[in-house]
Amino acid sequence: MFNPTVLMMLKDALIETIYMVATSTFFAVLFGLPLGILLVITAPDHIKENKWLNSILGWIVNFGRSVPFIILLVAIVPFTRWLVNTSIGTTAAIVPLSIAAIPFVARVTEQSLREVDKGVIEAALAMGATTSQIIFKVLLPESLPSLVLGITITAVNLIGYSAMAGAIGGGGLGDLAIRYGYQRFRGDVMLLTVIVLVILVQVVQTIGNLIAKSLEHK
Repeated sequence: MFNPTVLMMLKDALIETIYMVATSTFFAVLFGLPLGILLVITAPDHIKENKWLNSILGWIVNFGRSVPFIILLVAIVPFTRWLVNTSIGTTAAIVPLSIAAIPFVARVTEQSLREVDKGVIEAALAMGATTSQIIFKVLLPESLPSLVLGITITAVNLIGYSAMAGAIGGGGLGDLAIRYGYQRFRGDVMLLTVIVLVILVQVVQTIGNLIAKSLEHK
């Protein structure tokens, strides 16, 4: 059996991981959702077609998605230190986690909004709907189940990224696995950490699926 100290550290690490993932998912959606909407409405044959803006936004998103997280983690250390006054710990890890997830959320949003039937959009335009009305009363409501699933996938990916952030003192379950499992040759601690991560992923995915399913009925 695991001693109480290990279990207490595991509980604290789990709370840190949930804090990192929840906060970074929030910021990723906050910035990634508008970016994804812009990618859709500025696309050819859409309501606000703008070839140059669409190309620039697409390039930025593709560049963000192409940078490996471990490289991003190290590359933006000065920016992280400037923003939160530290480059280690759970709060510091939220910065690279959020930046890594923003382009992913943007692409997920773009894909979800593109699935909306163009006939519905054309009908709204024919009725004199404004751009904001089409976005908030047509595109987002129609694509909501798909968006929820996309955000769920983002959160699941961030759980894995948060474990990777533990390699440079980011806190959470990854930090626990490296410092108390790998470096101290405690295979039992590493195994327990992996089990908790797997359970956490399953819980997040299940909740996301249930929410998306409930929205489909509506």
